[in-house]
Formats: sequence, C-alpha cells, structure tokens
Amino acid sequence: MMTDDQQRNEFLETYFQADASVRQPKFVGLLQSLKSLSDVQGEDAAATWAKRAVSPVLDYSSLMKLRRFLMPKKVVGGAGNALRLAILGGPTTTQLRQFIEVFLAAEGMSAEIYEGDYGLFRQEILAPGSGLDEFQPQVIFLATGARDVSRMPSIEMGEEAVSELASAELDDWSLLWETANAKWNATVILNNFEIAPGSVMGHYRLRYPAAREHYLERLNKMMADRAAAYVVLHDLQGLAAEAGARSWFDPRFYLEFKMPCGAECLGAYAHSVFSLLRAVVGKSKKVLVLDLDNTLWGGVVADLGAGGIRLGQGSGEGEAFLAFQNYVKELQRRGVLLAVCSKNDDANAREPFEKRPDMILKLNDVSCFVANWENKADNLRSIADRLELKLDAFVFVDDNPAERAIVRQFAPEVAVPDMPEDAAGYVHALALHRYFETVAFTREDTARSRYYSENAQRKEMASRSTDLNSFLASLGMRMKVDTVNELNIERVTQLVNKSNQFNLTTRRYTLAQMREISRSPEWLTLTFSLKDNLGDNGLIGVILAHKREGSMAVDTWVMSCRVLQRGVEHFARNELVELARKRGCHSVLGTYIPTPKNGMVKDHFARLGFVQTGADGDCTLWSLQVDPLLKPLDHFIVREVTNE
Repeated sequence: MMTDDQQRNEFLETYFQADASVRQPKFVGLLQSLKSLSDVQGEDAAATWAKRAVSPVLDYSSLMKLRRFLMPKKVVGGAGNALRLAILGGPTTTQLRQFIEVFLAAEGMSAEIYEGDYGLFRQEILAPGSGLDEFQPQVIFLATGARDVSRMPSIEMGEEAVSELASAELDDWSLLWETANAKWNATVILNNFEIAPGSVMGHYRLRYPAAREHYLERLNKMMADRAAAYVVLHDLQGLAAEAGARSWFDPRFYLEFKMPCGAECLGAYAHSVFSLLRAVVGKSKKVLVLDLDNTLWGGVVADLGAGGIRLGQGSGEGEAFLAFQNYVKELQRRGVLLAVCSKNDDANAREPFEKRPDMILKLNDVSCFVANWENKADNLRSIADRLELKLDAFVFVDDNPAERAIVRQFAPEVAVPDMPEDAAGYVHALALHRYFETVAFTREDTARSRYYSENAQRKEMASRSTDLNSFLASLGMRMKVDTVNELNIERVTQLVNKSNQFNLTTRRYTLAQMREISRSPEWLTLTFSLKDNLGDNGLIGVILAHKREGSMAVDTWVMSCRVLQRGVEHFARNELVELARKRGCHSVLGTYIPTPKNGMVKDHFARLGFVQTGADGDCTLWSLQVDPLLKPLDHFIVREVTNE
C-alpha cells in the first residue's frame, strides 16, 4: 500500500502530465495536495509545484487560489536582481497586480512592485517627491485606458478641430513617458485605448472624425507613431477584442469596483502584460519544436506517402494545416528558431518537404531536424545540445497528448501547450501563451535561422578537420568592432538580456538604461560583429565597462554561444586591452558572478591571462595588468572596421 507521500507525489506527477481539460476537474485535488505538501515539506516544495499549474487559461478564482502557494516564497519581491516594476493606473490595479505577480512567480522572475494609488498615475510621474523617486523604477506599467483620455471631441466638431484636440491629448501622454524616462531612466509599458461597443454614430463612426471610436483609433495610431524607443506599447484594444467586448466591458465591475475590465478577463490582461515584461528582460522563448504527422499535415506520411497526406486547398482540414504552417513560417521570419522532433524514419519525415510544392515550411526553415524512434524528451535534449541553448527556451508542439505528457514529465523545463483535436485551432492554441513576445525587431532577428544553419555547417567542417588552427584559418573570419550606438542598440540590449551561458555577470539592462550607458562619458562600450566565408554571423558580442580609479572595470561581457571556440574571446580581450591603453587605464578588472546557467565561463578570465584578486561569496574578482610587455593573444580574425 502506498504511503500518503507516495499517493500525493503520484497525483502531482499525473496532474502535470495532463492537458488542461483533464486537469480542470482535479483542481481541488491539486490544492489539497499543495496544502499537504506545504505542511509536510514546507512552502518551497509547494511553490515548486504550484508554479507549474499557472496558466493563462485558468479562471479568476483558480489563479487567486494558486497565488496563496506562490507569494509566500517571495519569488516576487526584494531580491538583489529583482526587476523594479511600478504599476500606475487610472482604474484600480490591485487584482491586476496580484495576477501579474502570479505569472512572474511562475516564470521564476524576481520583481519588486510599487503600486500607485487609484487614479493618481499623472501625479505619481509629474509631481516632485512622489514615491517613485525613492523606488527608482526600471519599468513603469501605465495601466490606463480610454476612461483616462482627458480630451474627447463633441459630436459637432470638424476634422481640423478633432485633429488639434488629438495632438493636444498626445502631448499630455508624451509628457508622461518623457518625464518618466528623464527622472528614472525607465522603460514605460503603455496601454493604448480600448474601444467599447455601443456607438451613438453606428457604422457611420468609421467615417466621422468626431465619433468617439474614430477618435480613439486616431489616438492609438498617433501613439504608435510618436512613442519613443523606450516606450513599449501594450495593445489593450486588441486584448479587449480577443476577450470579447461584452465580457471585457461588463459595466458592473467598473461602476461598483472601478476594475479595468470584467473579472474573468483579468487573468488574460495580466498574462499579456507579463509577456511584455518577460520580453523586456529577454526571457521570451527562442525555439519552436514541431512534431510532423497530424501537426504540420494530416495523416501519417509513412503510411500515406507524401502525396496522400492531407494538406492544401480543397478541404477544410488541409487548409487548417496550411494556416498553421503559415503562422509558424511568419514566426521563423521574425526570428524564432524552428526544429523538428518526430517519431519517424528520417527519409519519410523529409519527403513532404522535398516533394510537396504546397508545403509552406521548407527544410531550410528548420534549424535542427530530428526524426527517429527515440523518446521525444531525449530528442529535445539532443536538439538543445545542437543549438547550444537551454531547454527553458523551447516550446514543443505535438498533436498527441501522450507525447505531450512524456515531455512534461521528463523535460519539464520545456513549455508544452495543449493542442486541440481540430487543426483549425492550432494557431490560437499556440498564440494564446504569448511565448514569443518581442519588444524590438532587428536585422539579426530575420537572419537568426540562417545563422544557426551556417553554424551547423561550420561544426561539420570542424568535425572533418584534424587541425583546429587550419580550420579556423580557412573560415576567413572578419570582425567589425564598434561602440553601442543608435544603429545597434536594440540588438545589443537584446543580446545582453537573452544571453545566459556566455555571460560573466548576467546583469540585465532595459533599452532606456542601455541608451544612458551608451551616452555616458563614464562608460566604455564595445560591440563585435563577425563574418566569415560561410556567411554573416551578425552582432555576436558586447562588452560594457566603466573607468574606476585608473582601471577599467568590466560590468558586462556577453557573447553568442554560436561563435565559441573560434578565437573571438582572444580577439575581444585584445580589443579590451587596447581600449584600456587608449583611455590611460593601468589594469582591466573583471567579475564573475555564477548562476545556474553560466558555469561555462567560470574560468573565462583565467584563460585570458587575468589573475584572481579576491572573492565575494561565490563571486570571483579578477585583474589584468595593462603594461607594455603584455602581448596580444593569438587568433585568426582580421579586424575589419573600428568606429570610435
């Protein structure tokens, strides 16, 4: 007979392997198990399981009940690297803030949250001596909406008067984000304006400038055009449309409680804001891993052949798979890496890509293709090794609930969304979780899949070479060295915030903070962009340093893992030394702050000739003396351009 502990653990394992539809009737049992676990093993153990239960599909009551097991753990609040987030609202923000905390805790994101008083968002930002001055927020979320618009047109106004009114209104909102950035160097997440149903102008509102709906649409467009780079727009209007206008604009909740939307919409609202926060700090998912049979096409290709699978025009099912492929293709074009993980013979798995002209996805869209008969959890680890990424950057999509259960059990770091039986629902099922939210879009994003494919070719060349130096010389590597500037700052911020493995300190900076660093005379910045005979790797390294009493202290040193073991570290060290010499620094100081993910650079400074000078807990301190006898390290990279 099983003990109580064994029964509880078996229940939890089974619960978390299942899809939401199976979990729902067992939710009370989950709460009982979490309470029992907390009593026996402590809050830590219960919180570890509770965070796996958090999902945007949960209702208001379920999220609140899970919150009890998450908040005592202070995953949100107070940690040294915690994101300082201010939430300022026109309506009440208490429940919205609580749900944002739940999603942050579930992701393991540490945050210290300042919540402004009801309706005082303008005073908090504009008035001197507000609580924000002491809090010094890194991110400010303005949880405002159409009710917070100060100037609304009267129905008889003409186009010119409405245009002037809208400009004056946007001037007020611009003042808010400009002041927030000037005072605290904060990134501002700003709602656009949601548009309620019930127009007095009916359908004529589409053509009448003074109609409330027409005016709010104008403001939304102007806001998108005028918002500064440090402003992240949150599409509240789109969110309300997704939720359904009658649910979102249920008047009871505003009239009685001043809530921003219907209670059952608050979870989706909080999750949407959370997804932007995750993107701001560089924790959005990076890789979409796809099954094939009945996921990208209908039927089993080994049984039906490429010509027999259900795909393409002429049937609703075939068109549904095309629609899903098109959505995935757009994600790939935007910079999301694609991988295939299929239980199949490799030749059969590739056949539709090679023979079906109506396949939207092509083999060269896929950065890693794995088709065999091994279990998919192990294959996902193999894909992660090949791409040199961690499993927590992965999203796995498979039509088969048994395969989803296996991955959830044996690779719990991987995000595994529920998928409906009908392929027509695949796009919504994946989009619902906002895994791949972004706050910037750069040239490197569009080329990311090519970078990884070319890197695979380099690895293949290296595996065939018996002489590493000859291989490196044959690549014909050329490096462009630059500073952080307006042309590369979005990519720099992205790289700093997303890099976990080759990251000496794992310090994160918002776009606004990075812009301040780039402009400060106290900071020294280097960026590295690598090309070789196989292609352009793009911007692959960043060093941020500042002068300190005659020394140059390295604050941040990150590199893309796809360029490891090619001499880039040696090249960057030489550049760092030369920069120190030019600025009259007698030494370069380094710090290594260990994290669960950056063990690969534990000996980075030692390998580059630095000497350890001390330690602060787990952190180690390093120094390299810059004297005339210090020789450059060897590498096979030609310096292309210096822009100083």
